[in-house]
Amino acid sequence: MGTGKQATILEYFQDLPDPRRETDNKLHLLLDIVVIALCAVIAGCESFAEIEEFGRQKKAWFQRFLALPHGIPSHDTIRRVLSMLDPRKFHDCFVRWVNALHEVTAGEVVNIDGKTVRRSFDRAQGIPALHIVSAWAAENQLVLGQVAVEDKSNEITAIPKLLEILELHGAIVTIDAMGCQKEIAAKIRDRGADYVLAVKDNQPHLYEDLQEHFLHVVDHQEELPRRQRYHTKEKNHGRLEERFYYATPVPEELRNQDCWRDLTSVGWVVSITTRAGHECSEVRAYISSLKPDAKELARAVRGHWSIENGQHWV
Repeated sequence: MGTGKQATILEYFQDLPDPRRETDNKLHLLLDIVVIALCAVIAGCESFAEIEEFGRQKKAWFQRFLALPHGIPSHDTIRRVLSMLDPRKFHDCFVRWVNALHEVTAGEVVNIDGKTVRRSFDRAQGIPALHIVSAWAAENQLVLGQVAVEDKSNEITAIPKLLEILELHGAIVTIDAMGCQKEIAAKIRDRGADYVLAVKDNQPHLYEDLQEHFLHVVDHQEELPRRQRYHTKEKNHGRLEERFYYATPVPEELRNQDCWRDLTSVGWVVSITTRAGHECSEVRAYISSLKPDAKELARAVRGHWSIENGQHWV
């Protein structure tokens, strides 16, 4: 809310169309309503009544930069006006504002993932659950943008739309196996970013080749340059977690590698978790436009896991 041009909500929402008719009795300015609602929701308000109460509690503060010609609007007014807004135009304004708050720097990890919103379906009304694809800045714990889709299968079409509205130059974009598509890799490179894409059975030949390659790599890991292997060991909540990260140049035998834009390295992560004497393991495969660096792979992968706790859970 500072006076700096890059952080002012008022500037980025000033072009938001007012949905009210000219004949309506507009006691409150659209920007006043939007700013109060945004601040209230960021502060944790979950209903229109709570938004109104937040506005009244913080009225003196809001008066420092809002006109408020008739004071704080009622919860009925806030509900009516917000429900009439064009969601696409509001989203565009919001993304521009968030991007102004968040300056993507070289090497920043941006995670893209989809999640079905809990309890968003209504069987009685025949309304399906809402599925949202989000871009998450791992280090800043900030949602950069979201696109709603009908279901998880449509993430492939939603991800390019999300990439289009983000400033990603110099960032590292991570996506799970659903987004491991040649077109998406090319789109990320078009946006000036690097990619780290998870590989699973939806790319059977690719996964098979990576599995065969890394079986040999792990068996002869002492021959790897130090930069291409990395190990972490952590104890949390009564469990011991060990992770072994491997990143190598793209093997010659990898099929159709030329189809992946700027494919430079491949990665393999082995996770071993021990709890109450029981041990379980998991392996994950990745392809990337980054140079082979196991520690950088670890940062990207761990950053992607943060979207579960930092954004999806909330």
